Amino acid sequence: MKILVVDDEPNIRRTLRVALETMGHEVQEAASASTALSEVERQPCDVALVDLRLGGESGLELLESLRAQSPRLAVVLITAHASIDTAVEAIRRGALDYLPKPFTPAQVRAVLERVDQVRGLRDRVADLEQQVRDIVPEVELESSDPQMQQVMELTRLVASADAAVLIRGENGTGKGVLARALHAWSKRAGGPFVTVNCPSLSSDLLESDLFGHVKGAFTGAVRDAAGKVAAAEGGTLFLDEIGELPPALQPKLLRFLQEKRYERVGEAKTRIADVRLVAATNRDLESAVASGDFREDLLYRLNVVELTLPPLRRRSDIRTLAEHLLAFFSRQSGGRLKGFTPEAHDRLARYAWPGNLRELRNAVERATILAAGPLVGLADLPDRIGQMQTDASRSIEIGQSATLEQVEFEHIRRVLVAAPNLEAAARILGIDPSTLYRKRKQYGL
Repeated sequence: MKILVVDDEPNIRRTLRVALETMGHEVQEAASASTALSEVERQPCDVALVDLRLGGESGLELLESLRAQSPRLAVVLITAHASIDTAVEAIRRGALDYLPKPFTPAQVRAVLERVDQVRGLRDRVADLEQQVRDIVPEVELESSDPQMQQVMELTRLVASADAAVLIRGENGTGKGVLARALHAWSKRAGGPFVTVNCPSLSSDLLESDLFGHVKGAFTGAVRDAAGKVAAAEGGTLFLDEIGELPPALQPKLLRFLQEKRYERVGEAKTRIADVRLVAATNRDLESAVASGDFREDLLYRLNVVELTLPPLRRRSDIRTLAEHLLAFFSRQSGGRLKGFTPEAHDRLARYAWPGNLRELRNAVERATILAAGPLVGLADLPDRIGQMQTDASRSIEIGQSATLEQVEFEHIRRVLVAAPNLEAAARILGIDPSTLYRKRKQYGL
């Protein structure tokens, strides 16, 4: 590996150089923070061994600068002034390991072996992520649609801040994908991205999943568990479907947002976390506040920055998205499909897409399997799309010759297209969301 030794004592640098070169590594030296930063900029390194005290400079501050300049650089702090507090602070700021002086060549070798193992795991994760991308198409965030362009511009703008972000949008609009993009564009990109699915567990189990627990805290707690907050240290914690968060847990999340402090279940010790919180919801949280199901102060804390993804039916780039997905799935099956027939394209553009991008993906994947090629036709699309009402039913006007069912279908379809979300559409129609859900299933909307 290419290793940078940063120490203001020439003897230490010389000794480490001999030991490291004997192990087969390539070594660079720096006596100050500025020289170290220049060396990393001039020639990237795999590992930096950084002294805690560099004359009048702080190795901890250099650690952060090195990590900011080269996120993949593994930094190991070395010092003669070892203490638990210093070690914890070094790890919190991004150090991979901590080596107290005096140390032996065997200790240095052991540290570098751990570094090599971590590098190998990171490369393996990157390889697996690439394999997943080759198997599952990513949601296209970059778009020609003006609404999506505005959302992406705001996302890039707020990514560099540490403020809480609330992502709104219907199911299937890509809220989780946008949250990952926000993390990837942030200064925390080198840290973990941890997801908590709020509706998945009961209140007690969700608290344990989120904040962790100690052994014996409840039945089944046979060992300590750190929790998702601890797992997200230095990175991003994504709370999916935050609108379903149990009322009993909302005050604890509010306190965590305000103070970054929390306690594990069954433990009195207060812990501090360095995480950025991003939440997503498909619910109208303002209505939930009015009904008493969601705390107003928690909503304000979550909603420092709001990103709203438009439903697919209101986007102007459905054709482009469908073509992108078709090209992906076609490659998986030998590249025999070249596009859609004009009729199929027209039907895709007119369909209301209640399942949004997720439904579009499934429809295109199905068509790729069924189509004989080279073009996907109406018969290859799911029945709810391919057998939609004809244009005659779409031009219905009150008073003309039409059944009540045709009038209801067209009115619901137009409201769904115009409304910002399903809850708003239900309010406009004067029905509850569950009734609207049944009507959408009935009419294929």
